[in-house]
Amino acid sequence: MSSPADVAPELLDRLRLVCLRLPETYEEPAWVGVRWRIRKRTFAHVLTVDADHQAARHRAAPPDQPVAVLILRAPVVEAHALVAGGPPFYRPGWGDDVLGMVLDEDTDWGEVAELLTESYCLLAPRKLTDRVAPVADRAGS
Repeated sequence: MSSPADVAPELLDRLRLVCLRLPETYEEPAWVGVRWRIRKRTFAHVLTVDADHQAARHRAAPPDQPVAVLILRAPVVEAHALVAGGPPFYRPGWGDDVLGMVLDEDTDWGEVAELLTESYCLLAPRKLTDRVAPVADRAGS
């Protein structure tokens, strides 16, 4: 697995653009990779999975190269539908509402922003989620 420094800086920058705009969020190093939290709940976690961690990597992607993955929360029905559609989504293997996504050159960053916002809203208190504009409303900002 990775250390925080193993996640490509350009990926971290793109994720920070969304995550740190959400009310009362903060970023911190995780046991591997980097995570974003609302209070004490993690709503997004990015890490690099490599060949030394076959089980985790196999669920994410088959390539021999290290791959960056984003782990977040989604409504159960949505998580299952996205995983059923195949790559870049996969099931990390814990929790019905946990969704994994491979981040690569084909990543749809609009979709990532929507998923991150939704993950935040699932875990944040109502008074904070009421302050979150829908992703479509924030597209111009």
